[in-house]
Amino acid sequence: MRERIYLCLAHMSGKEQDFIKEAFDTNWVVPMGPNVNGFEKDLEEFVNGREDNAPLAKSVVGLSAGTAAVHLALLACGVGQGDEVLVQSFTFCASSHPITYLGATPVFIDSEKDSWNMEPELLEEAIKDRIAKTGKKPKAIIPVALYGMPYQIDRIMEIADRYEIPVIEDAAEGLGSRYNGRVLGTFGKYGVLSFNGNKMITTSGGGALICETEADKQEILFYATQARESYPYYQHEHIGFNYRMSNICAGIGRGQMTVIDEHIAHHKHVQALYCELLKEVKGITVHGNPGREYDSNFWLCTATLDPDLKVKGEENAYRQVITGAVGGAAGVTHAAKTAITDCQPNANVEALRVALDAANVEARPLWKPMHKQPVYRNAPAYTNGVSEGLFKVGICLPAGPYVSDEDVCYICDVIKQNTSDNS
Repeated sequence: MRERIYLCLAHMSGKEQDFIKEAFDTNWVVPMGPNVNGFEKDLEEFVNGREDNAPLAKSVVGLSAGTAAVHLALLACGVGQGDEVLVQSFTFCASSHPITYLGATPVFIDSEKDSWNMEPELLEEAIKDRIAKTGKKPKAIIPVALYGMPYQIDRIMEIADRYEIPVIEDAAEGLGSRYNGRVLGTFGKYGVLSFNGNKMITTSGGGALICETEADKQEILFYATQARESYPYYQHEHIGFNYRMSNICAGIGRGQMTVIDEHIAHHKHVQALYCELLKEVKGITVHGNPGREYDSNFWLCTATLDPDLKVKGEENAYRQVITGAVGGAAGVTHAAKTAITDCQPNANVEALRVALDAANVEARPLWKPMHKQPVYRNAPAYTNGVSEGLFKVGICLPAGPYVSDEDVCYICDVIKQNTSDNS
């Protein structure tokens, strides 16, 4: 039986153990220390590229998760009870949940069809409408680099600057992706990164926040370390959080930074291979960069299935409630009540997922739009049908550093064997 092929698992370089051993040898087994400082410096060197020969001066703070980075960025932007934040709907829940942590309301913005990310025209429409309806501006804008694909950040920033609303770039999936040659996460007031176990590089768990200035970084550090004041005892004048990255996790990250360019190149190679091997399969389209200004890291490779494409077994799709763990290594243990919902992928997408799973290949649907999630049923949403349409026809295919050319050939063979036009 073939070993299981996972969507994306970061590859260890061999350097990680050296940094971890150093942390134990020096007894820095805490949420601070030399590895944290070193990892932050490595990240700063990576993101601070040059644009028109002018050096950027972004600072980076290591945190316990990308979700924590979103939360602290919102806090630093002054988001609080009763406020509204404009956020991309086509995303993972970590982009929107922290808004609710602060007692604010997410206002969801649908996608444009080329990049699948935030539609700038809908964004401006929402800003005008929220001002008209509430009498005040939204407190922040959160575009998301879906599966690593850049958003139209030039247009988003032009709109945000005109209305004087800070932008928090959720580049959790987009580490190393670029727009017009510039690293995502460096355009807005803050940029969010994630180092979860399935990301471009990993610290096993963890994240980071790219800040405009060193002063911004120090403010984030203050709130990330329980907001302790400078007294010889514990004095708290603000509510803080235990969000600092550990020295052990940062040691893994320092090792991972030695292979980040290799990882990005590999993901791009895998995406190009999918394009080549599936180009003759009628009804399947692999998503790619929509223009020269886009440079995706292709964290995950995604494809869309024509609704008319026939996949073996689709007549059995959604017949049974899933009872086992799903969703990767962490698993999902909360049993579903029904096999279907009012918004789900088409039967041929589910049938292909099941066929790949039977062949020991992990595949998943695209993110379900947040404005279609029951928990956000009452949240304002500005939609155009793009994200719902993509969710119905899209699928994610393995792309991680452990995915070999042979694996991609095998996956494409399984796909071809299970589509009627190619069987």
